[in-house]
Amino acid sequence: MQQKSRTSEVRLSNPDKIFWPDDKYTKLDLANFYRDVFSLLKPYVQDRILTLERCPDGLKGQCFYQKEKPHGMPARTPVKRIANVSGKRKSTNYVVGGSLETQIALVNLGCIPIHVAGSRAKTFPKPDWVCFDLDPASGKFADAAQAACLLKELLDRLGLRSFPKTSGSRGLHVFVPIRVGPSADEVLGFAAQVVTRLAEAHPKLLTTEHSIAARGKRVYLDPFRNGSVQTVVSPYSVRRKPHAPVSTPLHWGEVTASLNPADFNLGNFGRRRNGIDPWRDFFASRQNLKAAKGALKRS
Repeated sequence: MQQKSRTSEVRLSNPDKIFWPDDKYTKLDLANFYRDVFSLLKPYVQDRILTLERCPDGLKGQCFYQKEKPHGMPARTPVKRIANVSGKRKSTNYVVGGSLETQIALVNLGCIPIHVAGSRAKTFPKPDWVCFDLDPASGKFADAAQAACLLKELLDRLGLRSFPKTSGSRGLHVFVPIRVGPSADEVLGFAAQVVTRLAEAHPKLLTTEHSIAARGKRVYLDPFRNGSVQTVVSPYSVRRKPHAPVSTPLHWGEVTASLNPADFNLGNFGRRRNGIDPWRDFFASRQNLKAAKGALKRS
């Protein structure tokens, strides 16, 4: 069976296929969700390099990652060719986001979450944000919220405005919009210095240990989403988790121990979408990283 979504001219194969068995959410439900939020989603995927996580059977089956543009994408799908530093392939043709057609075509191929790089295709490899990934080893969102507030305090002292969002899982992401200029390596180096400084100040709560066993119950501060072709789930991305949670932009005032990130999901997100966007001035808040680097050295 083929059916057009309410979204575009892309035809969905098996639109009634159940992706979330407990909630009975289908592939068509996912496509229509991305249609409904696309005006909010678009700024974070526009001209952005994507890595695909394909889960053709939703929660029930296996998933695989794909960087090369699939043959099943529309012929006019934009791509960015990037040379590979290792492997058999000399280069990879990454899908570039920004159109509703591209997004629905990805859903048709079983892509539930949207994984975006920090750089846009036209400025690669120079990011326009810094991303901090906060992963609580305890599995408790309250621990991630505490870590995020500590991170905000440090970023505030460095003169950087930051924006939090749920990861759609158990953790939090904190983004800092920046002016294009520093390379991905420079941005990664800055993020690594920030999390190292923070973990050293709060060693019982926070860690930068790569080894999962060495983390204990602390919150892992991950700076590595800032690598040139590394990715993070975008704001408004649905996750392949029970009940289809959505990675949701937050006001800092919402980052509390009592927040349940699972409350933002595919089934009820319409109420959130109709409110005030906490990140409405995200890209109008681009900052110069040079001054923050100097402040970090002096602190």
